[in-house]
Amino acid sequence: MAILHLALALATATASVLAAPLHALEKRALPKGIDVSGYQPNVDWTTVKANGVSFAYIKATEGTSYVSSAFSSQYTGATNAGLIRGAYHFAHPDASSGATQAKYFLAHGGGWSGDGITLPGALDIEYNPNGAECYGLSASAMVSWIKDFSNTYHSSTGRYPVIYTTTDWWTTCTGNSASFASTNPLWLARYASSVGTLPAGWIYETFWQYADSGANPGDQDYFNGDAAGLKRCVHAFSIPVLVDSGG
Repeated sequence: MAILHLALALATATASVLAAPLHALEKRALPKGIDVSGYQPNVDWTTVKANGVSFAYIKATEGTSYVSSAFSSQYTGATNAGLIRGAYHFAHPDASSGATQAKYFLAHGGGWSGDGITLPGALDIEYNPNGAECYGLSASAMVSWIKDFSNTYHSSTGRYPVIYTTTDWWTTCTGNSASFASTNPLWLARYASSVGTLPAGWIYETFWQYADSGANPGDQDYFNGDAAGLKRCVHAFSIPVLVDSGG
């Protein structure tokens, strides 16, 4: 997720799977995670686990022409260390359809299995590294592209992909669409002391990327819940997310 660094700028099937909004959990020990890519090719996963990290997202693919050479070893290392882990795909909506990129992701490590340790794949949709911020797409076209990716992934796995983004990018490039809050868990990136304003529709984030560096390799993340909730979430993201009343 190097593009976000430059820019600096799942939610659940039931209310019991995810906890209350993050502001209500500030005194709890939130499960820690990291996300890594080819920029961190040699992660010492045993040390990461010893440092208290519970989960990891690992970059698998980008567009339809890139597979991370580090993905296999990173994924295996995280697995052997006992972490819950999943894969993510960096989107290039200007290059090919959402369905095409979802299929590429699925074919190169982005799948899901009910083994109790695999998180649903994540769609990293954010600032364009090579041109116009919104990849030359209108807000409606961007929403259609994301739906195409999401529905294709769901058709194959029975799980909706997690959506990784920033509130700024989402507001600018999707028109702040609320179309995904009932299906896709939110992984929000914001490097600050609080999660801040969420994109439309979502009333809490499932994951929060709160820093681009820290005690462990890669970006630093929290799961919005407890350890038991994190363990349950590998199974839960199979039907549309119920909107939490906030109670």
